[in-house]
Amino acid sequence: MRRRLPHAAVLLGLAGLAGTAARGLEFEGYTESIPGTKASFEMVALPGGPFLMGSAGGEPGRGADEGPQLRVTLGAFWIGRHEVTWNEYDLFAFERRGEIEGAAKPTPAPGVDAVTRPTPPYADESFGYAKGRQPALSMTHHAAMEYCRWLSQKTGHAYRLPTEAEWEYACRAGGSQRYGAFDDTGALAEHAWYRANSDDRPRPVERKKPNAFGLFDMNGNLAEWTLDRYEKDAYARWTKQKDVANPVTLPDERRYPQSVRGGSWDDPAEALRCAARRASDPSWNRRDPQRPQSIWWLTDATHVGFRVVRALEERKELVGLRSKVTRESP
Repeated sequence: MRRRLPHAAVLLGLAGLAGTAARGLEFEGYTESIPGTKASFEMVALPGGPFLMGSAGGEPGRGADEGPQLRVTLGAFWIGRHEVTWNEYDLFAFERRGEIEGAAKPTPAPGVDAVTRPTPPYADESFGYAKGRQPALSMTHHAAMEYCRWLSQKTGHAYRLPTEAEWEYACRAGGSQRYGAFDDTGALAEHAWYRANSDDRPRPVERKKPNAFGLFDMNGNLAEWTLDRYEKDAYARWTKQKDVANPVTLPDERRYPQSVRGGSWDDPAEALRCAARRASDPSWNRRDPQRPQSIWWLTDATHVGFRVVRALEERKELVGLRSKVTRESP
C-alpha cells in the first residue's frame, strides 16, 4: 500500500513533469509499506538536474577531498524522508530467526538470487540506544546494500544506497552554503543532532526541522553510507569528463574504504557540512574478536547508518547491483 505525498511532485517542475507524463510515469512522493509487516516509510520525490558538488577552497572546515568543485547533473529520484529505523531494519536482520512477529518470508522474483541475512551480532546491536524509531546503526556497507536488495524483493521496487552525488544534492536541497540553506551553527542546531546538542547519543528520527526538500537528519544524527567506494581524488577524475552526469565510484570486493556522508551525533559541526566526506576504515570494527571479522556488524561505528533511494530511471550499471563483499574479502 502506498500513500501519495502530493506536495513532492511540485519539486519536479513543469518541464520535468511533462517529460514524465510523456513516458506514462508518476513522479511524486509516496509511503511504502513493507509487505507482510506493519512497517512503512516515506519516500520524497526529488527532481534532479544540475548542481554544484563539493566545496569552495575557502570554506571553513573544508577537506582536500571535497574538490575541485564540479557541475553535476542528476536524474530524478526518490529518497527516504529519514534514515532507516530499527522498525524497518530488524525485519531484515532477524526475520530468518523468527524474532520479528508477523514478518512474512520474502518471495524472490523468478531468476532473482536469494538475499543473505546478517549473522547474529557479537553484542547488543543497538548499543543500549533503544530501537523502534531510533535510526538503525553500526551495520556494514555490505549489510546496508543487502538490506536494499531485500527491500527491493519485498516491495517490487528497486531500492539502493544513494550515490555521493545524490546524497549531497538531497542534503543541499537547493542551497549552496555549508549546511545547505544556511552557514551558521545556530540554524544548524535547529536541524541537526551533533556533538554540541546530542547529549552523547543518537535520537529518534524526525525530531529536528527538515531541510527544504522535507528530509530529516541529512546533517547529523547518524552519518550515512553512500553507494560509492571512497576515492580521495574522485572529483579530479570526474572533472576530466565532458559531461558529469550521475557520477558514481562503484564498490568492489574490498570492505574498506566506502564513502560516508552527513556527520553524526558524535561529530563537531564541521563534519556535518553538505560537502564533507568520510572514508570508512577497519578501526570501525576493531573490537570484533571474530576471524574473519563480521561482514554484517561493526563494533565501533555507532555513528553510522543509512537511508534508501530509488531512481526514476536507473542507470544501466546500477541495475541489479549487489555487494561483492564476502567473508574472505580483505
